[in-house]
Amino acid sequence: MSINRFVLIVMDSVGIGYLPDAQSYGDEGANTLGHIAKYSKILSIPNLIKMGLGNIDITNDLPKCTEITGSYGRSLQSSAGKDTTTGHWEIAGVVLDRPFPVFYEGFPSDFIRAFEEAIGTKIIGNYAASGTEIITQLGDEHLSTHYPIVYTSADSVFQIAMHEGIYPIERQYEICAIARSMLQGELGVGRVIARPFLGENGNYTRTKNRKDFSIVPPFTLLDSISQSGKEVIGIGKIYDIFDGKGITKSIKTADNQEGIDATLLSIKENKDAALIFTNLVDFDMHYGHRRDLEGYANCLNEFDQRLSEIVENLNENDILIITADHGNDPSFKGTDHTREYIPILIQGENVKNNNHITDRKSFADIAATISEGLGINFATKGLSFFSEIIK
Repeated sequence: MSINRFVLIVMDSVGIGYLPDAQSYGDEGANTLGHIAKYSKILSIPNLIKMGLGNIDITNDLPKCTEITGSYGRSLQSSAGKDTTTGHWEIAGVVLDRPFPVFYEGFPSDFIRAFEEAIGTKIIGNYAASGTEIITQLGDEHLSTHYPIVYTSADSVFQIAMHEGIYPIERQYEICAIARSMLQGELGVGRVIARPFLGENGNYTRTKNRKDFSIVPPFTLLDSISQSGKEVIGIGKIYDIFDGKGITKSIKTADNQEGIDATLLSIKENKDAALIFTNLVDFDMHYGHRRDLEGYANCLNEFDQRLSEIVENLNENDILIITADHGNDPSFKGTDHTREYIPILIQGENVKNNNHITDRKSFADIAATISEGLGINFATKGLSFFSEIIK
């Protein structure tokens, strides 16, 4: 059987239990969904439960379901690392042997000097911090000096915060593009991120004009699909994560609700698209990193409330896959991602019900499954589970 179209939704950071190698990352004991289910007083996700989310791990506190629509399971990560770029690339069939570099202590002084020369101004910061904290700490200095704020995190990122009243957004993107061109080789972080903000006198707010400049990926499932002459629609951060490679149409969104709206519109209007690939980032950006457990739970509730719309609009020969790219346990120590299993929920008229698929060894199994379902040849270390899910 050949499938006409896959709809692939990544719930950014919605992990479901720490991986066997989590101790090497300092993440033993993390469990994003398990701990939200255990500690939240407001979590209500009946549609995800009907899809089998609670049955993936029978030991957690998520409700269990006896009549599951579709197939369900989980996957280990075979790439080194636990960041957004690594997770999405692996979902698209690329397994990395080593993680992208991180710079907990800031970037080397010789690089910073070269970067300052390239952009024509000094910078301030150059240490690990949360984005909201650093603009509170350095925003006033930025306004008085006009020096861009550079910072990083436990993720592989080079982030630049600039006030939109000082640096027009296009200039901010130019500065980030310069950083991206310089951060290669041993300095090749996964992403350079523009973090525009507004405000004054210590009262600052980040705007919705964030832009990610990803390192260029190798050949992925997206390239394979688009080179076969079929359409790949990237929604949300997908274009940025893959540096546009393999994407034939991109829709930028400001939040999860816009991402869901764009996904629904694409399902309705792009009948011939082979892959609709959506990233919903609010789980991670607003609630995981900020360790806001109830905010995270409410974000899951809001997504769950829209799920029936997505399923109802699928065509007869469509398959929906809902998954994640890593964990970000809001009850865990620190503010970093957590190395976890990812859930895999599969829906469609041709998909078996009450079907628990075997644990997958790699996120790349998703790419292998999609390529087999579409009838497209794509070389990947992933192993397809297409035969496990089709009626």
